[in-house]
Amino acid sequence: MILVEKCVINSEGNEISEASKMSNLTGAKTGTNLPNQLEVVLCQDSNGRLDGLASTVNCDYTCHSDGQSEVVSQLCTRDADGVSGLNTGPAATTKNANCEGEDMYNFQYNFDEEEDDSDWEPSEKQMEVLKWFCVNCTMANVEGIGNCEVCGEHRESGILKHGFFASPYLAIDDVNQDELPVTENCEDSCKQSCLSSSTAVGFDERMLLHTEVVMKSHPHPERPDRLRAIAASFATAGIFPGKCYPIPAREITREELQMVHSEENIEAVDITRRMLASYFTPDTYANEHSACAARLAAGLCADLASAIYSGRVKNGFAMVRPPGHHAGVKQAMGFCLHNNAAIAASAAEAAGAKKVLIVDWDVHHGNGTQEIFERSKSVLYISLHRHEGGRFYPGTGAANEVGSMGAEGYCVNIPWSREGVSDNDYIFAFEQVVLPIALDFNPDFTIISAGFDAARGDPLGCCDVTPAGYASMTQMLSALSSGKLLVILEGGYNLRSISSSATAVIKVLVGESPVIDTDDTVPSKAGLRSVLEVLQIQMKFWPTLETNFSELHSKWGSYVFQDTKKQSKKRRRTGLPVWWRMGRKRLLYHIWAKQLRAKSFCDYSFGC
Repeated sequence: MILVEKCVINSEGNEISEASKMSNLTGAKTGTNLPNQLEVVLCQDSNGRLDGLASTVNCDYTCHSDGQSEVVSQLCTRDADGVSGLNTGPAATTKNANCEGEDMYNFQYNFDEEEDDSDWEPSEKQMEVLKWFCVNCTMANVEGIGNCEVCGEHRESGILKHGFFASPYLAIDDVNQDELPVTENCEDSCKQSCLSSSTAVGFDERMLLHTEVVMKSHPHPERPDRLRAIAASFATAGIFPGKCYPIPAREITREELQMVHSEENIEAVDITRRMLASYFTPDTYANEHSACAARLAAGLCADLASAIYSGRVKNGFAMVRPPGHHAGVKQAMGFCLHNNAAIAASAAEAAGAKKVLIVDWDVHHGNGTQEIFERSKSVLYISLHRHEGGRFYPGTGAANEVGSMGAEGYCVNIPWSREGVSDNDYIFAFEQVVLPIALDFNPDFTIISAGFDAARGDPLGCCDVTPAGYASMTQMLSALSSGKLLVILEGGYNLRSISSSATAVIKVLVGESPVIDTDDTVPSKAGLRSVLEVLQIQMKFWPTLETNFSELHSKWGSYVFQDTKKQSKKRRRTGLPVWWRMGRKRLLYHIWAKQLRAKSFCDYSFGC
């Protein structure tokens, strides 16, 4: 049992302590159980004293006389006398072994603060490098720079006010009027939308309260601004509110959750209501509002699925968070608490759907969704994701993972072997694998786990799918299930990418046609190899794929499966003469070669 104290400072400066006991929360991003899944956040009063556990904790709130608090992000300890201070000893180093950025740098070098230095005189404040975090991609930039050095977004960007219609290079009020759509009268449009039962949108502002309390080296990528940017884009485009019907939000019931999750998952999420901050895995956080946000997201997805299948609305977009496709039967992980897509599929089945199709185009494999339905023949799960031989998070989703216990073939994984996958590869995979299997399955209801972290510019996905590509895939799937289609937001961490891609998708739902030429789509060599591998495995369960495999193999087989090891080895060694590589400067050459390869390595490979 872990004793957790939640500290609150009232307006008079008095400390109120609320103690609660809870069991360890389990479930790890790397597949191992952590011995202590909770980090305790305590408050520091104006006298600089701590009240709580006598151990190293993240002390992230400095409370002022007016009762307000600000994040200060420092490691604090309390000694036997109850005096707190900055912990730079071995305990702090152990606790922060997995930290990132500036924290990793600080602990990597063991500076002795008590070392005598006669040339140095201590000042009241330590010198700090002032920096600001980009609202679009969360990357850190030093003071004096007006635009983000990574994505180019202006420091005072208006993306949270106008969505992707705001200029990325100019300040908040600059909007390109030529790009703004001509909107209809909002009242008339909403009235028409209600009467015609067209596209429904699920959204509730309480989901914005789910946020990371502990300030790390940079803002967490799964943050409330993701929904704010999408909502701003929808509003600026006149889509919602305007052309779509709002679905009222409710928290999903425990009985509905039990159709998908075990008591272990439900209890672990629900108990976070009584804690200021906690972690299921190092990257999956919760605060006192997270359980409510997760239940609201699941409830909206369930109600949208029921409304769409029953015909009350034509289709829908669930603008929800936290995401869900990594959440399995028992565990919460990968930013996900409850599995929204699985709950929507369960609701559709309860409403009468016999067969449900889930297409997951998030750049990460939906291991939770696959686990929930891997033995079901009534739910067909198809996922397109970066895999790279299991080296990309979460490591699951190989092409030979096809389902089990009589449901082989009802799990279809299309694993990409590299980063940079573009529209052509995705559309080619849709034409050759996704649509043929989906048409053969003939679903009554279709769900898209719509993560937009494969979009161009996303810092975690590092791929190159455009808004037009997402719109085209949505258009192809809308032809299934008599148009009964529900799009559920999953990942996506570049605000400009996620808002423009989500807007392109919802435009298809409201009836606009995407502008993209899908004729004679030519995939990359790596993409073609992945598709052929999937066809060879899945045609055992879906005979309709045999024709596609034969045609592609006869046309491209000799090109795709030729040995490329010698060629890649030869390319790595070009650039310097042989005598230089083999002579005295051999060590310098190896250093140079490693640095050259490191430039193309993307280290953002975790998350939803």
